[in-house]
Amino acid sequence: MRVPLSWLREHAPVPADATAEDVLATLVQVGLEEEDVHRPADELHGPVVVGQVLSKEPETHSNGKTVNWCTVRVVPEGQEQTLTGKGIDPSGVQGVICGAHNFEVGDKVVVTLPGAVLPGNFRISARKTYGHTSAGMIASVRELGIGEDHDGILVLSTLGLDPEIGADALELLGLHDEAAEINVTPDRGYAFSIRGVAREYCHAVHQPFTDPAEAVAARVPAPTAGGFPVTVDDAAPIHGNPGCTRFVARTVTGIDATAPTPPWMSARLRLAGIRSISLPVDISNYVMLEFGQPLHFYDLGALDGGITVRRAAAGETLTTLDGKQRTLDPEDLLITDGSGPIGLAGVMGGATTEVSDATADVLVEAARFDEVSVARTTRRHRLPSEASKRFERGVDPQIAPVAAQRAVELLVELAGGTAGPEVTDVDATTAPDPIELPWDYAGRRVGVDYTAEQVVSVLTELGGQVRTTDEGWRVVPPSWRTDLLAKEDLVEEIARLLGYDTIPSRLPVAPPGRGLTPEQQARKRVADALAAAGLTEVLAYPFVSQDDNALWGAPEPGAPVLSVKLANPISEAQGMLRVSLLPGLLEVLRRNTSRGFRDLALYEVGRVFRPVQQLVTRTLPPLGAHPGQEVLDELETGIPVQPRHLAAVFAGRDAAESPWVTPRPVDWQDALDAARLAGEVLGVELTVRQGTHQAFHPGRTAVLSAPDGTPLGYAGELHPQLVAAQDLPARTVAMELNLSSLIAAEVDVVQARPISGYPAATQDVALVVEESVPAAELRAALEEGAGELLEDVRVFDVYRGAGIEPGRKSVALALRFRAPDRTLTADEASAAREAAVAVAAERHGAVLRG
Repeated sequence: MRVPLSWLREHAPVPADATAEDVLATLVQVGLEEEDVHRPADELHGPVVVGQVLSKEPETHSNGKTVNWCTVRVVPEGQEQTLTGKGIDPSGVQGVICGAHNFEVGDKVVVTLPGAVLPGNFRISARKTYGHTSAGMIASVRELGIGEDHDGILVLSTLGLDPEIGADALELLGLHDEAAEINVTPDRGYAFSIRGVAREYCHAVHQPFTDPAEAVAARVPAPTAGGFPVTVDDAAPIHGNPGCTRFVARTVTGIDATAPTPPWMSARLRLAGIRSISLPVDISNYVMLEFGQPLHFYDLGALDGGITVRRAAAGETLTTLDGKQRTLDPEDLLITDGSGPIGLAGVMGGATTEVSDATADVLVEAARFDEVSVARTTRRHRLPSEASKRFERGVDPQIAPVAAQRAVELLVELAGGTAGPEVTDVDATTAPDPIELPWDYAGRRVGVDYTAEQVVSVLTELGGQVRTTDEGWRVVPPSWRTDLLAKEDLVEEIARLLGYDTIPSRLPVAPPGRGLTPEQQARKRVADALAAAGLTEVLAYPFVSQDDNALWGAPEPGAPVLSVKLANPISEAQGMLRVSLLPGLLEVLRRNTSRGFRDLALYEVGRVFRPVQQLVTRTLPPLGAHPGQEVLDELETGIPVQPRHLAAVFAGRDAAESPWVTPRPVDWQDALDAARLAGEVLGVELTVRQGTHQAFHPGRTAVLSAPDGTPLGYAGELHPQLVAAQDLPARTVAMELNLSSLIAAEVDVVQARPISGYPAATQDVALVVEESVPAAELRAALEEGAGELLEDVRVFDVYRGAGIEPGRKSVALALRFRAPDRTLTADEASAAREAAVAVAAERHGAVLRG
């Protein structure tokens, strides 16, 4: 909202020397955010005066163009020119070349003399052109920066002006004024008017406000029985709210629609950001800016019978004022007459009843339309307007007859019309509901001990009706504050108007507690360990496709995967809640690699959604009532299991290249190491064995389990076909663990074993087993058979080839033995080794390789 300062001063005590910056600083105190400052004079400098054309001699030149060689008087006759500068004639008569032809000798025009600077840094100087020295320029509205018309120069008589020769044209056209632009939040629609901003300014400077609507309201005639016929027939209200709660109609006859708009009005409209079009249109816009009530003028002679406000019928069309034919929706609220639709209520009028230069009689409409209805129509037809901007935020339901009266008076005064005696006022508005405000409620909510006098003073200053009750106050909000609906809204106003700076900056004392829960501590340790290992934590979207869930939710293709479907997804392609973190994590990886990042190690900790049965949508309990236990239990059954998972992906190399470092490509071991690190942090040694998963490489997939056999997840290299299909880096590796289950297996107390000071005895063994026997299970058999003397066992080679039967493999393992109290003999180590081999032979058919 742009607020011309000259206009604001008419209704608020703005000092004469206050700048737009001063006004903005004052309005910020009451919560109106500053946006910008507009000063037309900033781009206009130097002598710009009123001149009178003394002579006009057309000359046609060799280029075929006809120009006028003119003499223009720029000071009253008999006076000398007081301006000095190159090209300025001291006699006060200037010779200028003008290419326009829409003026005559004797007309008064705007003359820019040498030394003036026009918008666009266009500097005026005396220069030789078309065989003459042109000492200045006769200006058009475009050259002055006050309009778009460039068909001719500005003739002041067309504005109804007859100023003195030599007068300051900038002052005459209101170009010395300035405007303060504020940002109006959606809940404060009343501030989309000079009336509303003036009231807020008075609140800020603690001065009484005189409502400009009161003086006009005193002149509003009472509704008459024979007024213009208006019917409101809203059979399909939006959300139960009627589309139109008030409709005021007034008539003005005998207007001159071609009469010029007064300069003061066009200057204020222009500074407020609205283009001057014609006198009737300018009057409707002026009153809208003044009172915040959008108006619409109809050509009374073009109306077919009375007006009916109704919803659109299927298939109806309307050509709006912008010349576009629009197909209407049954939710659209229309203004209609006997011919059909003539306007979109609260948005834009129709072309058939538009006021033109030939219009003599006008019907003035001032109505109040529902916020939701207008907002939906505006967005449906992509047709924002100054009117819809105000209706969407709420218009004072009591201002309609005042705004209509103001418009009628201006049409009579400026357009020469006659006000019709009939007054139509279809009024279905209701008084605002009273709000109960307890005595100490504001103080408790804000943390300031407001006195009763302060509370009553603020609420009265707002325009509310305040009555004392046994528990506090009963407040009836003013009609223009449609946003005041609850006691919290009143508290906000009290804090705002008494000053946010009076609220103390006291940090609340944290309530005593035990800190993080054990599960939270465990999650934090895992996340910190991965970050310390060089991985970067990311947060991906939890919405995926059904195909993603089917791929990652089960190890085998075609296995059923239950998913939670969103009722209102952002995209149909992402209409499910995730059952795995990897789809979103891989999307983050792909996005980063597409932007040039090659070496990536990413991880995420987050919830997945794994329903154990087919869920149905539950009916939510009504607002304002505490649900019973049965209702809560029913809702609980509709919530899927939501364990926390940990996932990581790796691509590129393990380190940045440098003179002392040769990086290596990441492989499945990096993914496995990340999973093992998470287990080590929690004291859980993961069991690793080879497995399969449809999204992973068939030969490079590890299945991860807890020591008790609980499956926890997978790690390994992604399937080459998946990598190619999703445009991922080659040999991308990943892992995912059920972190909730891993934390449940956490070892609370880790028993540290003493370190023996005696030497170790190491013996190697090579066992031939079936190809299907995992090395991890063979290692576990050796550990069990070797007994307490075994300190460590490690696989260091797997061989297939000559000397080994097809379908079998040789696994070489190093066994380290140590006793806590003595040096082991070779026979003791060998006996333990043979016992270990015996268990492996019994359990897996292992045979010592010859």
